[in-house]
Amino acid sequence: MPTDNVLPLPGALSSLGSEVRQLRKARQLTLKQLSAQAGISLSHASAIERGVTNPSVDVLHAITQALSVTPDWFFARRSGAGPMEQTYVVRAQNRRNLNALYGQGVEELGYSDQLLSSSIGGQFYMGLAVYEPFSDGPEQPLQEHEGEEHGLVLEGELEMQIGDECITLRPGDSYSFDARIPHHGRNRTDRVCRLIWAVSPVVIPKDVMHPARADKDTVR
Repeated sequence: MPTDNVLPLPGALSSLGSEVRQLRKARQLTLKQLSAQAGISLSHASAIERGVTNPSVDVLHAITQALSVTPDWFFARRSGAGPMEQTYVVRAQNRRNLNALYGQGVEELGYSDQLLSSSIGGQFYMGLAVYEPFSDGPEQPLQEHEGEEHGLVLEGELEMQIGDECITLRPGDSYSFDARIPHHGRNRTDRVCRLIWAVSPVVIPKDVMHPARADKDTVR
């Protein structure tokens, strides 16, 4: 039985309107708030999200400004022979850059993130994080937010602090915990660490660009 968030319709998740709606919800904006911030009518914003009309270049620019993202986020590259493959499969070369969505580069954040999920329209989303050697700084605090975190180390070592404990994770090790527990991951070695992660719910606020940096008063 399909959910309201993920529809098995050919091209639905790759359409511009669907992408706008998904990101608006992740930013925790109502349609009315988006239309006001983009300077367009509520009916026009609704028509764009429903795929009834395509926005002009100027309107698309206004929407991207309101959602703090670049236009290319809405045009994910899709490949495949059939509509199901094009909708649900993400080829390695077509992954979307989550750092751009967070508004934080690798140097600032300490790692790069790529979206593995085909969309951010479901109940959780999955990504691939790459921690460069010694990618930790004193300005990176413990994080806590609503929801859950899950991860699997593919390569290298990750030091994960969960509550008062510091735990070293190696290839094949995994974790899952209530994200309201203060936590932080870091790479203290001279080798790259690669980590597959999944976080729920899908909330990526505009004012707290990295989802795991939202404080406990922010709904994730």
